[in-house]
Amino acid sequence: MIKLHHVQYGRSFRVLWLIEEIGEEVFGGLEVIEHRIGTKEMAQSDLRRVSPATRIPAIEFDGLEMSESGAIIEYLTEVYAPALNRPVNSPERPEFLQWLHYAETMASLIEQLNLQMVFLRPPAKPSPIVVKLNVARLRQTLAGMEARMEHDWLLKSGFSAADIMFGFNLFATRYYVDMTQFPKLEAYWARIQDRPSFQRCVAREGAQRFYAQDFYPVPEA
Repeated sequence: MIKLHHVQYGRSFRVLWLIEEIGEEVFGGLEVIEHRIGTKEMAQSDLRRVSPATRIPAIEFDGLEMSESGAIIEYLTEVYAPALNRPVNSPERPEFLQWLHYAETMASLIEQLNLQMVFLRPPAKPSPIVVKLNVARLRQTLAGMEARMEHDWLLKSGFSAADIMFGFNLFATRYYVDMTQFPKLEAYWARIQDRPSFQRCVAREGAQRFYAQDFYPVPEA
């Protein structure tokens, strides 16, 4: 059985979705170990042993321990779902890797905004300059992606693990950026939400408990 260390709608959602896409029976079942972000629980849990940074996602499977969502997804698709990967001899391999890692460029900006706008508690206040800069950078990564959306999925040949990496991002970006300015990405997000495997994950996760409001504007100076 594969064990997944998970936080609701965190980066570990990528791995949860991938396992659902492949079929948990391939791994002999799935055990999801829920963690509470923003508490001491993660540091005090068994996650410390599995993840060097004590962060999610992390997996345990057949003696294997891995963290980092991109690495987990690349490895699991190589071994268990090659149709979702693009092998070394594939002409799409460079593009596949580019998108796979571009997802983390975007996610790092989302993380910074989450720290500023969600995790800071009174009397601490988010920095308007830092938030404005990170929103602008996030918008720029979305614009770059919008300009390159030429197919239904990121790769011409069809759905891949690179699309799974972006599911988490497009769930979160709308809390900080007006996504109506990116019609191709909105159509892409709709296709993601239409996938039965994605819908099963969302049903499992339930209503999100992370964001307290639908949109976070840049705070006033």
